Amino acid sequence: MKILISDKLQEQAIKILEDNGFEVIKKYGIISSDLKKEIKDYDGIIIRSRTKLRNDILEKAKKLKVIGRAGVGLDNIDLKKARELNIKVLNTPEAPAISVAELVIGLIISLARHLSKADETMHCGEWHKSEYMGYTLNGKKIGLIGFGHIGQAVAKRCKVFGMKIGVFDIIPSIIEKARELGYVTYSSIDELIKDAQIISLHIPATPQTENTINERRLNLMNEKTIIINTARGSLIDEGALIKALKNNIIGGAALDVYWKEPLENKELYSIKNNLIILPHLGSQTQETQIQASVMIAEKISDFLK
Repeated sequence: MKILISDKLQEQAIKILEDNGFEVIKKYGIISSDLKKEIKDYDGIIIRSRTKLRNDILEKAKKLKVIGRAGVGLDNIDLKKARELNIKVLNTPEAPAISVAELVIGLIISLARHLSKADETMHCGEWHKSEYMGYTLNGKKIGLIGFGHIGQAVAKRCKVFGMKIGVFDIIPSIIEKARELGYVTYSSIDELIKDAQIISLHIPATPQTENTINERRLNLMNEKTIIINTARGSLIDEGALIKALKNNIIGGAALDVYWKEPLENKELYSIKNNLIILPHLGSQTQETQIQASVMIAEKISDFLK
């Protein structure tokens, strides 16, 4: 059986596939028009976030049995079409949990202690110690919207800082797990964001979760509330967030994801005092990239065998 790798995969993963008897074809960076022509020849395909497997491409996938996504998000795959064609979709939501959770903690500390702005002004030869009065994380409540692998990893680390943990999730079994861990659970996002000083998003991008953080909910927050988004850009109404930041309706935000990537919203570039923006670094560690690659190779091998 033939497997196409359309985005960079670590060699450890390639070896797993080959050792299991699969013919592996590496075409890193293949464009959509070429993929549409070639996908008919493959039993499986492994992608990351770059490759978009939309309806028109999947319609050509006559032999395709499985799609492997080395990572968490599935918003670059037409899941409805895949189900219709009986194509199995596999991903690795557990792989980036630690690296993303560590990034969340770093962003929280950076916002709480003004590290980004203080560093920038120091490099300009300025000394503004009195302007950067921060706050300790001990005793503060973080509200986690979504409590999957990454949300749980964030909670575990926040607990070490002496923070209080609040959780909202739509899955009853996950809410029960949060309660067993001793965390406060909420029946609505509105209740959570009114009660937490820090909001961190950990839900998938779907039509239902689009603009989860909108103007109405931003106005429910405290003027010192900070928002962290390392999940998906579509979860936040960027226009409403810009307005809230410029008018000091909330304390600050840190974004690693955006509606369009690379980031095109120039208004976000202009906000410096209370906004940190990163180029989607959540899973950008050597360990996570290897782990996601190896995990998806093993899952694809098990499924096809």
